[in-house]
Amino acid sequence: MQTLYSIQYLRAFAAMAVVIFHAGERSGLHFTIGAAGVDIFFVVSGFIMMAIGDSRPVSPAGFFRNRLLRIVPAYWAATAAMVLGAAVGLFPNLKLGLDHTLASFFFLPVASPSSGKLWPVLVQGWTLNYEIFFYAVFALILFLKPASRLPALAVLFGLLVAAGALLRPENPVVGFYTAPAILEFVAGAALAKLWRDRRLPSPLVGLLLMGASIAGFAAIHFLKLEFDAWSCGPLAVMLVLGALAVEAGGKLPDLPAVAYLGDSSYSIYLWHTFAVSVVVQVGALLSLSAPAILLAAVVLGTIAGVAGYECLERPVQFLLKGKRSALWRLPIRRPAR
Repeated sequence: MQTLYSIQYLRAFAAMAVVIFHAGERSGLHFTIGAAGVDIFFVVSGFIMMAIGDSRPVSPAGFFRNRLLRIVPAYWAATAAMVLGAAVGLFPNLKLGLDHTLASFFFLPVASPSSGKLWPVLVQGWTLNYEIFFYAVFALILFLKPASRLPALAVLFGLLVAAGALLRPENPVVGFYTAPAILEFVAGAALAKLWRDRRLPSPLVGLLLMGASIAGFAAIHFLKLEFDAWSCGPLAVMLVLGALAVEAGGKLPDLPAVAYLGDSSYSIYLWHTFAVSVVVQVGALLSLSAPAILLAAVVLGTIAGVAGYECLERPVQFLLKGKRSALWRLPIRRPAR
């Protein structure tokens, strides 16, 4: 699959939104809508998986194995760091339980003894529980012919969400897997079909879609509206569709640093909260202002994620592929097309 810089930029945008969300949450300057970066990640994930499935033959087992090798090493390292930190008293509010800890490593939604919510030891890992579920379902639909995969995915996830809406299950795990957020993966997969068939709108329409999406997110934030998958999901789809249309029309600017953050986005997502927590505590001891704490937390959280990418995620991925990796690449310009 060719590199799509619109997707890389969106991954960077989503990761930074989540970083600002967590930094704001801890510093008292709330940027609640930043949590919608997860909606963008889900749409992008659906797009990438369907694009991969359509671009080359891949067995269901091979697909699922490759996704696990891509996701698991960095996540297990971050989760292990949380467990070790809690064991030595660095995270006094984190309570460990054997069943919850094991479930955290194996992407199973189990109630946390710390909060009672379906959050793993590394809280932001709840999204990976959805990712692994989507990968498992997508691996199964790879047994079908390419033309049948999107309809099958849409019907299955649509039935799950409909069942959740009609039955309103009291079991939180059932509610987890019937939440409307799973439809964002389907929407992303549908965008991959549009991209493959060259049925994207014009760059101008793409810009309008992106503008409308960002305006929608801003309205939710500034008007303090309720937001969930039903409101943020369509906005995320508009943003991804618009960015793809702009790139397809050759109007996407060359932003090497942003593309690099897109490469690093998974590690930024996993590791930023460690730095954010430290910055908030140090900032409080130094009596820094909330904006200063927020800025420092965002910058150092991002740097922590980039370090995790260069020192762990990227070398491990190269090792798994039998390649060698030089550390600390600088962002480079993308090749001319």
